[in-house]
Amino acid sequence: MPSADTPAPPVPRRRTRALVAVAVALAVVAAVGAWSLRDRVSGDGGPSGPGGVAAVAGPAGGGADCAGRPARATRELRGMWITTVNNIDWPSRRGLPAEAARAEFRGWLDLAVRQNHNAVFVHVRPSGDALWPSDRAPWSEWLTGRRDGRDPGWDPMEFMVAEAHARNLEFHAWFNPYRGGQPATVGGPGPRLDQLAPTHPLRRHRDWVVTYPSADRPGSRLYFNPGIPEARRFVEDAMLEAVQRYDVDGVHFDDFFYPYPEAGQDFPDDAAYARYGRGFADKHAWRRDNVNTLVREMSERIKAMKPWVKFGISPFGIWRNKRTDPAGSPTAGLQSYDDIYADTRLWVRRQWLDYVVPQLYWHIGFGKADYAKLLPWWAATVRGTRVQLYIGQADYRVGERGAWRDPAELDRQLALNRRYGVSGSVHFSARQVRADKLGAVSRYRRAHYAAPALPPTMAQLPAAPPPAPAITGIRRQDTGGVTLSWRGDDAVGFAVYRVEGGTARLVGTTRGGDWVDAAAPAGQPLTYCVSGLDRSGNEGRFSAPASVTAG
Repeated sequence: MPSADTPAPPVPRRRTRALVAVAVALAVVAAVGAWSLRDRVSGDGGPSGPGGVAAVAGPAGGGADCAGRPARATRELRGMWITTVNNIDWPSRRGLPAEAARAEFRGWLDLAVRQNHNAVFVHVRPSGDALWPSDRAPWSEWLTGRRDGRDPGWDPMEFMVAEAHARNLEFHAWFNPYRGGQPATVGGPGPRLDQLAPTHPLRRHRDWVVTYPSADRPGSRLYFNPGIPEARRFVEDAMLEAVQRYDVDGVHFDDFFYPYPEAGQDFPDDAAYARYGRGFADKHAWRRDNVNTLVREMSERIKAMKPWVKFGISPFGIWRNKRTDPAGSPTAGLQSYDDIYADTRLWVRRQWLDYVVPQLYWHIGFGKADYAKLLPWWAATVRGTRVQLYIGQADYRVGERGAWRDPAELDRQLALNRRYGVSGSVHFSARQVRADKLGAVSRYRRAHYAAPALPPTMAQLPAAPPPAPAITGIRRQDTGGVTLSWRGDDAVGFAVYRVEGGTARLVGTTRGGDWVDAAAPAGQPLTYCVSGLDRSGNEGRFSAPASVTAG
């Protein structure tokens, strides 16, 4: 999702490295299809995706204490984006053998667990392709190393969802709806239909194809035309196929709908506008309505299919500037409403989303788009709605010149998130979290993610808090730590609490019936309780407490 700071407007979820000048930024946008040039403001010289309120756990079924102590657990979404396009995060290269690819993915999930994350956002449709055996899209060349659509012989989506759930991580399937391919500059098909996989739907529906920018530009690529209703419905069906087949927890888009503007280029959709644009004042209003329709229909269709699946979008961080619209933010950057036809504020106000993750990829104090000014604007935008606010954090910027050379920048941003009641954060991207440049990730983890957290509940999702589990075993291990086991009916997951002084605090989560508290203090008696969680994160009653001696 990253992008570069550029003057507004010319041209997360997800991304390119920092660049100094607009021309360079635009070239990268064309070249790197996975990332959007998100920092559409000038003057910083580089790109600019825990929020969260510390919440008190109170099981929905009552019994909000363990051994007479009140229970405490942070409720916030913590996640990272795992990007597949251009092999940014996973797999590390095209055509990686299946077992090596599986081992790499397990490694990313284990990193998420070490960071006390509770969700991953995985790129499963980066550009009109699929990381599952799809009836509506060819296999992704970023996985197979081929563009002929040949089956790799395993089902990555089935594997990834199962492995995430085994670690009690939510799996949000991340889709780019309208991209049909990547530019030739990064080894993609560019503007050539004959270079797409033989089964690619754009080869069968050439009337759906839009080439942008023009074929003589280095970053030219193919798109599904958002203005053709049949194309939009097909794209929806292609994404919903994965929702129907797999036990995903969320459907996630970033900011790729209509492409970011290129100097001297207009998206060539005149024929579609002439046919379908009646009743709209101009092409801009029609394009915005096309995107609004996709968002609304996906929201409705997801909930009709699986009411518990969350729907969220990670938009560019600026809706409109206040100088353009009194309802806008105190910024001076590219406006998603005007320049990419994404009316993000409307989506929140109409509550078509369960969560929104604006990409606030700028530092605190940046003149054109100050994190400390954009954050309260977004907090005010979601206020009074059921839409939860998470923030897209720019881990990839750490180490860039200026403010980003301070390893405390993200730490300060997460502290500010808490002050404004933000419900979580998603970090771009997995590779940057692992790299831990300047020790910035370790710093914010100690300050904000030192203990595990439960994802925030959503009142609009189905709720079925499970009955209290029964602890069946507890013992100290010879090598340290405490092993617990229990029985629990109708629960999707479990939360484990340990009494510490006058409070029972969350120390772990799992989807199994046993768990090891590897950090259990030695030399003192310890008391635990366990609660069950439904698939929406709602918590049932606590078990009776169980204790273990000092050992």
